[in-house]
Amino acid sequence: MGSQQKLEKMQLRQNYRNFWHTDLMSTIQADAPYCCFALWCAPCVSYMLRQRALYNDMSRYTCCAGYMPCSGRCGESRCPEFCLCTEVFLCFGNSVASTRFLLQDEFNIQTTQCDNCIIGFMFCLQQIACIFSIVALIVGSDEINEASQLLSCLAEYVYCTVCACMQTQHKIEMDKRDGKFGPQPAMAVPPAQQMSRIDQQVPPSVGYAPQQPYGYPPAPQQPYGYPPAPQPGYPATGYPPPPSAYPPPGYPK
Repeated sequence: MGSQQKLEKMQLRQNYRNFWHTDLMSTIQADAPYCCFALWCAPCVSYMLRQRALYNDMSRYTCCAGYMPCSGRCGESRCPEFCLCTEVFLCFGNSVASTRFLLQDEFNIQTTQCDNCIIGFMFCLQQIACIFSIVALIVGSDEINEASQLLSCLAEYVYCTVCACMQTQHKIEMDKRDGKFGPQPAMAVPPAQQMSRIDQQVPPSVGYAPQQPYGYPPAPQQPYGYPPAPQPGYPATGYPPPPSAYPPPGYPK
Protein backbone atom coordinates (compact mmCIF):
# COMPACT_ATOMS: atom_id res chain seq x y z
CA MET A 1 0.00 0.00 0.00
CA GLY A 2 1.32 3.42 -0.95
CA SER A 3 1.94 6.28 1.43
CA GLN A 4 -0.96 8.25 -0.08
CA GLN A 5 -3.40 5.41 0.65
CA LYS A 6 -2.11 5.13 4.21
CA LEU A 7 -2.62 8.87 4.67
CA GLU A 8 -6.17 8.57 3.38
CA LYS A 9 -6.81 5.71 5.81
CA MET A 10 -5.55 7.85 8.70
CA GLN A 11 -7.84 10.67 7.62
CA LEU A 12 -10.82 8.32 7.52
CA ARG A 13 -10.30 7.56 11.21
CA GLN A 14 -11.04 11.20 11.97
CA ASN A 15 -14.53 10.70 10.51
CA TYR A 16 -15.46 7.77 12.73
CA ARG A 17 -18.56 8.59 14.77
CA ASN A 18 -17.76 6.84 18.07
CA PHE A 19 -15.45 8.07 20.82
CA TRP A 20 -13.19 6.42 23.37
CA HIS A 21 -14.99 5.64 26.59
CA THR A 22 -12.24 7.57 28.44
CA ASP A 23 -9.85 10.13 26.98
CA LEU A 24 -6.14 10.14 27.80
CA MET A 25 -6.47 12.88 30.40
CA SER A 26 -9.02 10.89 32.41
CA THR A 27 -7.46 7.43 32.37
CA ILE A 28 -5.64 7.88 35.70
CA GLN A 29 -8.88 8.82 37.41
CA ALA A 30 -10.80 6.05 35.66
CA ASP A 31 -8.42 3.21 36.57
CA ALA A 32 -5.36 4.35 38.53
CA PRO A 33 -4.14 0.84 39.57
CA TYR A 34 -4.11 -0.42 35.99
CA CYS A 35 -2.39 2.76 34.81
CA CYS A 36 0.42 2.14 37.31
CA PHE A 37 0.59 -1.49 36.20
CA ALA A 38 0.86 -0.37 32.57
CA LEU A 39 3.65 2.04 33.52
CA TRP A 40 5.86 -0.51 35.30
CA CYS A 41 5.05 -3.62 33.22
CA ALA A 42 4.40 -2.03 29.84
CA PRO A 43 5.41 -4.94 27.53
CA CYS A 44 3.37 -7.47 29.53
CA VAL A 45 0.32 -5.19 29.41
CA SER A 46 0.75 -4.72 25.67
CA TYR A 47 0.86 -8.50 25.20
CA MET A 48 -2.32 -9.07 27.24
CA LEU A 49 -4.23 -6.24 25.56
CA ARG A 50 -3.40 -7.44 22.06
CA GLN A 51 -4.46 -10.95 22.97
CA ARG A 52 -7.67 -9.62 24.46
CA ALA A 53 -8.30 -7.41 21.42
CA LEU A 54 -8.13 -10.57 19.30
CA TYR A 55 -10.76 -12.18 21.57
CA ASN A 56 -8.06 -14.57 22.87
CA ASP A 57 -7.90 -16.19 19.43
CA MET A 58 -4.22 -16.10 18.52
CA SER A 59 -4.92 -17.64 15.12
CA ARG A 60 -6.01 -14.11 14.16
CA TYR A 61 -2.67 -12.62 15.19
CA THR A 62 -0.60 -10.74 12.62
CA CYS A 63 2.59 -8.86 13.43
CA CYS A 64 1.75 -5.23 14.27
CA ALA A 65 -1.91 -6.06 13.52
CA GLY A 66 -1.27 -5.86 9.78
CA TYR A 67 -0.31 -2.16 9.77
CA MET A 68 3.43 -2.54 9.08
CA PRO A 69 5.35 -3.81 6.02
CA CYS A 70 6.64 -6.79 8.04
CA SER A 71 3.13 -7.96 8.87
CA GLY A 72 2.42 -11.50 7.75
CA ARG A 73 6.09 -12.23 7.01
CA CYS A 74 7.34 -13.16 10.47
CA GLY A 75 6.00 -16.70 10.77
CA GLU A 76 3.03 -15.68 12.89
CA SER A 77 0.96 -18.65 11.81
CA ARG A 78 3.49 -21.14 13.22
CA CYS A 79 4.10 -19.53 16.61
CA PRO A 80 1.91 -16.47 17.21
CA GLU A 81 2.63 -16.28 20.95
CA PHE A 82 6.38 -16.06 20.41
CA CYS A 83 5.97 -13.49 17.63
CA LEU A 84 3.72 -11.33 19.80
CA CYS A 85 6.18 -11.56 22.68
CA THR A 86 8.99 -10.45 20.34
CA GLU A 87 6.85 -7.59 19.05
CA VAL A 88 5.98 -6.14 22.45
CA PHE A 89 9.59 -6.24 23.67
CA LEU A 90 11.46 -5.16 20.53
CA CYS A 91 8.82 -2.89 18.97
CA PHE A 92 6.88 -1.73 22.00
CA GLY A 93 5.72 1.57 20.51
CA ASN A 94 4.43 -0.14 17.38
CA SER A 95 2.64 -2.77 19.45
CA VAL A 96 0.72 -0.12 21.40
CA ALA A 97 -0.14 1.86 18.27
CA SER A 98 -1.22 -1.29 16.41
CA THR A 99 -3.62 -2.30 19.18
CA ARG A 100 -5.00 1.22 19.11
CA PHE A 101 -5.59 1.15 15.35
CA LEU A 102 -7.13 -2.31 15.67
CA LEU A 103 -9.74 -1.08 18.16
CA GLN A 104 -10.41 2.12 16.23
CA ASP A 105 -11.08 0.30 12.96
CA GLU A 106 -13.18 -2.37 14.64
CA PHE A 107 -15.48 -0.01 16.53
CA ASN A 108 -15.25 3.15 14.40
CA ILE A 109 -13.59 5.14 17.19
CA GLN A 110 -12.09 8.51 16.42
CA THR A 111 -9.35 10.22 18.41
CA THR A 112 -10.22 13.52 20.05
CA GLN A 113 -8.25 16.69 19.41
CA CYS A 114 -6.95 16.61 22.99
CA ASP A 115 -5.58 13.09 22.55
CA ASN A 116 -3.98 14.09 19.26
CA CYS A 117 -2.27 17.06 20.95
CA ILE A 118 -0.87 14.84 23.72
CA ILE A 119 0.46 12.26 21.25
CA GLY A 120 1.87 14.98 19.00
CA PHE A 121 3.62 16.65 21.95
CA MET A 122 5.22 13.32 22.85
CA PHE A 123 6.60 12.88 19.32
CA CYS A 124 7.81 16.49 19.08
CA LEU A 125 9.62 16.25 22.41
CA GLN A 126 11.39 13.10 21.28
CA GLN A 127 12.50 14.79 18.06
CA ILE A 128 13.83 17.84 19.93
CA ALA A 129 15.74 15.63 22.36
CA CYS A 130 17.26 13.75 19.42
CA ILE A 131 18.32 17.01 17.73
CA PHE A 132 19.93 18.29 20.93
CA SER A 133 21.81 15.01 21.32
CA ILE A 134 23.20 15.30 17.78
CA VAL A 135 24.21 18.93 18.31
CA ALA A 136 25.89 18.08 21.61
CA LEU A 137 27.80 15.28 19.90
CA ILE A 138 29.02 17.59 17.12
CA VAL A 139 29.82 20.68 19.20
CA GLY A 140 31.18 18.92 22.27
CA SER A 141 29.85 21.56 24.66
CA ASP A 142 29.22 20.41 28.23
CA GLU A 143 26.23 22.75 28.62
CA ILE A 144 24.54 21.47 25.46
CA ASN A 145 25.33 17.91 26.48
CA GLU A 146 23.65 18.39 29.86
CA ALA A 147 20.66 20.04 28.19
CA SER A 148 20.36 17.13 25.75
CA GLN A 149 20.43 14.62 28.63
CA LEU A 150 17.71 16.51 30.47
CA LEU A 151 15.57 16.66 27.34
CA SER A 152 16.12 12.96 26.72
CA CYS A 153 15.02 12.10 30.27
CA LEU A 154 11.97 14.32 29.93
CA ALA A 155 11.08 12.78 26.57
CA GLU A 156 11.37 9.26 27.99
CA TYR A 157 9.24 10.18 30.98
CA VAL A 158 6.52 11.66 28.75
CA TYR A 159 6.70 8.66 26.42
CA CYS A 160 6.28 6.12 29.22
CA THR A 161 3.45 8.12 30.79
CA VAL A 162 1.51 8.57 27.54
CA CYS A 163 1.91 4.89 26.63
CA ALA A 164 0.64 3.84 30.07
CA CYS A 165 -2.40 6.11 29.73
CA MET A 166 -2.99 4.88 26.18
CA GLN A 167 -2.93 1.23 27.24
CA THR A 168 -5.29 2.00 30.11
CA GLN A 169 -7.59 3.67 27.59
CA HIS A 170 -7.54 0.49 25.48
CA LYS A 171 -8.29 -1.67 28.52
CA ILE A 172 -11.27 0.49 29.54
CA GLU A 173 -12.63 0.37 26.00
CA MET A 174 -12.47 -3.42 25.97
CA ASP A 175 -14.13 -3.50 29.41
CA LYS A 176 -16.98 -1.59 27.78
CA ARG A 177 -16.98 -4.02 24.86
CA ASP A 178 -17.16 -7.02 27.19
CA GLY A 179 -20.07 -5.59 29.20
CA LYS A 180 -18.20 -4.85 32.43
CA PHE A 181 -19.93 -1.47 32.70
CA GLY A 182 -23.42 -2.93 32.54
CA PRO A 183 -25.59 -4.28 29.73
CA GLN A 184 -24.26 -3.40 26.29
CA PRO A 185 -25.59 -4.22 22.81
CA ALA A 186 -24.86 -7.77 21.78
CA MET A 187 -21.54 -8.20 20.02
CA ALA A 188 -20.13 -10.95 17.91
CA VAL A 189 -16.52 -11.63 17.06
CA PRO A 190 -15.93 -9.78 13.79
CA PRO A 191 -14.64 -11.67 10.77
CA ALA A 192 -10.89 -12.07 10.54
CA GLN A 193 -10.56 -9.75 7.56
CA GLN A 194 -12.09 -6.90 9.61
CA MET A 195 -9.62 -7.21 12.45
CA SER A 196 -6.26 -6.07 11.16
CA ARG A 197 -6.17 -4.86 7.58
CA ILE A 198 -5.27 -1.25 6.93
CA ASP A 199 -6.21 -1.59 3.26
CA GLN A 200 -9.76 -2.76 3.93
CA GLN A 201 -12.85 -0.67 3.48
CA VAL A 202 -14.13 1.27 6.49
CA PRO A 203 -15.91 -1.40 8.56
CA PRO A 204 -19.47 -0.98 9.78
CA SER A 205 -20.10 -0.07 13.37
CA VAL A 206 -19.92 -3.14 15.63
CA GLY A 207 -21.80 -3.09 18.91
CA TYR A 208 -22.11 0.68 19.15
CA ALA A 209 -25.40 2.36 18.33
CA PRO A 210 -25.26 5.79 16.65
CA GLN A 211 -24.90 8.39 19.34
CA GLN A 212 -27.95 10.53 20.12
CA PRO A 213 -27.92 13.83 22.04
CA TYR A 214 -28.10 13.08 25.75
CA GLY A 215 -31.63 13.14 27.09
CA TYR A 216 -33.36 13.14 23.70
CA PRO A 217 -35.00 10.04 22.21
CA PRO A 218 -34.25 9.23 18.59
CA ALA A 219 -36.57 10.82 16.06
CA PRO A 220 -39.30 8.43 14.79
CA GLN A 221 -38.83 7.27 11.24
CA GLN A 222 -41.77 7.66 8.81
CA PRO A 223 -41.97 5.90 5.44
CA TYR A 224 -41.36 8.23 2.56
CA GLY A 225 -44.59 9.46 0.96
CA TYR A 226 -46.86 8.57 3.87
CA PRO A 227 -48.60 11.00 6.27
CA PRO A 228 -47.55 11.16 9.91
CA ALA A 229 -48.96 8.80 12.53
CA PRO A 230 -52.52 9.51 13.75
CA GLN A 231 -52.82 11.88 16.64
CA PRO A 232 -55.22 11.42 19.58
CA GLY A 233 -58.59 13.00 18.91
CA TYR A 234 -58.14 13.32 15.17
CA PRO A 235 -59.19 11.14 12.24
CA ALA A 236 -57.02 8.24 11.11
CA THR A 237 -55.32 10.39 8.47
CA GLY A 238 -53.24 11.98 11.20
CA TYR A 239 -54.20 15.51 10.16
CA PRO A 240 -56.61 17.83 12.05
CA PRO A 241 -60.03 18.36 10.39
CA PRO A 242 -60.36 21.33 8.04
CA PRO A 243 -61.72 24.62 9.45
CA SER A 244 -65.10 24.06 7.76
CA ALA A 245 -65.72 21.10 10.06
CA TYR A 246 -65.94 23.34 13.15
CA PRO A 247 -67.99 23.45 15.26
CA PRO A 248 -68.76 19.73 15.39
CA PRO A 249 -72.37 18.65 14.99
CA GLY A 250 -74.43 19.01 18.14
CA TYR A 251 -72.13 21.61 19.69
CA PRO A 252 -74.22 24.37 21.39
CA LYS A 253 -74.06 27.72 19.60
